[in-house]
Amino acid sequence: MQFGFGVPHRGANANPATITAMARQGEALGYDWLTVSDHVVIPRQIESKYPYSDGGNFPGQAGGDCMDQVTLLSFLAAQTSKIRLLTSVMVVPHRPAVVTAKMLATVDLLSNGRVTVGCGAGWMREEFAAIQAPDYDRRGAVTEEYIRAFKTLWTEDNPAFDGEFVKFRDIVFLPKPVQKPHPPIWIGGESGPALRRAARVADGWYPIGYNPRFPLDTAPRFAGRLARLRRYAAEAGRDPDSITLAYNANWAMDGNEIKTDTGERRLLSGSTQALVDDAGKLAELGVEHLIVNVQAETIAATVERMERFAREVKARI
Repeated sequence: MQFGFGVPHRGANANPATITAMARQGEALGYDWLTVSDHVVIPRQIESKYPYSDGGNFPGQAGGDCMDQVTLLSFLAAQTSKIRLLTSVMVVPHRPAVVTAKMLATVDLLSNGRVTVGCGAGWMREEFAAIQAPDYDRRGAVTEEYIRAFKTLWTEDNPAFDGEFVKFRDIVFLPKPVQKPHPPIWIGGESGPALRRAARVADGWYPIGYNPRFPLDTAPRFAGRLARLRRYAAEAGRDPDSITLAYNANWAMDGNEIKTDTGERRLLSGSTQALVDDAGKLAELGVEHLIVNVQAETIAATVERMERFAREVKARI
C-alpha cells in the first residue's frame, strides 16, 4: 500500500515555506503522494450543501483565500523529485478542457511523469456562477466529456473532438504528457453517478471516507459501494480489476477514536494498532493508495504527525 497526504492550498499554512517544508519532509519520510485541493474563488454567500460535513456547512468559507490548484501542483513539482502529485480532486468543469489538458500535460512534463488527475464534478453552484463555468446542472456530463477530450489531446497526433461541450480540430497539441498513454485519471465521489463515471472513463476510483449521504467509514460500507463499482464496470464492458482503488481518510490522524452513526469505530481513527489493522482491511479489499489527514495548526505539529504516522503505521504495513 502507498501513502500520501494533502498540502494546504488555503489558510494560514498555505504559504511557500510551509508547503515546501511539508513536501520535502514527506518525500524524505517515504510518502508516495502529495495531494492538492481545488477552489478558484470562495463566494461570500453559499447556499449549496457541502457533501463532507454533517450539517452541510463549508468549513473554509470564512477565510475566502485559495491558491490555484494547477499552479500549486507545478510548484510542488519543482520542490520534489520522486513523490507523486495528485489533484484531490480537480473540479473538472471549472477550467476549459483544452487549456486544462495543456496545463496538466505541462506539469507532467516538468515533474518527469508524476501527475495523477483526480477528477470531480463539483458541488458549489455559487462558484460555478462566479467563474462562468458551464451549466451546474449539467456538470456530470461536462466532466465526463472533458475527460474524454483530455485523453484525445494527450494521445492522438492529430486530435479532433466534436462533443456537446468541447469542439476542436486541425490543431497541434504538444508537448504530450510524459506518462503513456496519459496521466492516470481517478474519479472522486461516492454517489451512484460518480461510481458510473469511474466505471466508464477512469483508471481509478478515489472516494472520500466520510460523506454523510454515502458513508464509507467502515469496511463493510466500503465493500458494499465497491461491489456497485465493480458491477457498473462489468456493465460497461471493463474488467473491474483494472480500476485502481484509493481511499481518502479526510479526518485528523490525531489518535482520537471517532464513532460512526451506528456507534462503531470509524475506519482509521483511534490507536496506532487500529490504524494498522484498518489499513490491512482496506488492502484486503483491494485499496492500493491511502491518503491521510496529517495537517495541524502549525507546521511543527504537522511534521510531528507526519513523522509519527510514517514511523508507527506506514512502516508496519
